[in-house]
Amino acid sequence: MTMTQMLEMPRVQTCTVTSCGYNHDGCTAFAVTIGSAISAECDTYVTGDKGGTGKALAQVGACKRSDCTHNQNLECKAPAIVVGESGDKADCMTYEKG
Repeated sequence: MTMTQMLEMPRVQTCTVTSCGYNHDGCTAFAVTIGSAISAECDTYVTGDKGGTGKALAQVGACKRSDCTHNQNLECKAPAIVVGESGDKADCMTYEKG
């Protein structure tokens, strides 16, 4: 992956999941992975220890939801995403079934 490709990755615009170890006034993971075969869940979500880069600059590294309108070849092409609480999970609220 080139530096240009990394700069073009969609940002995690907001994350309201305060129980996530990467959420410090925004997502501080370097990149997140979204989705599984059955949901648009944030697979990077972790409870407990606080982690991350210290800056809220997270990007979408990969998206496994091939049925999302923003997904092209398992890469998110949305300008940015929003992660929010959905029950006891963190979900990509930008997910749109295509």
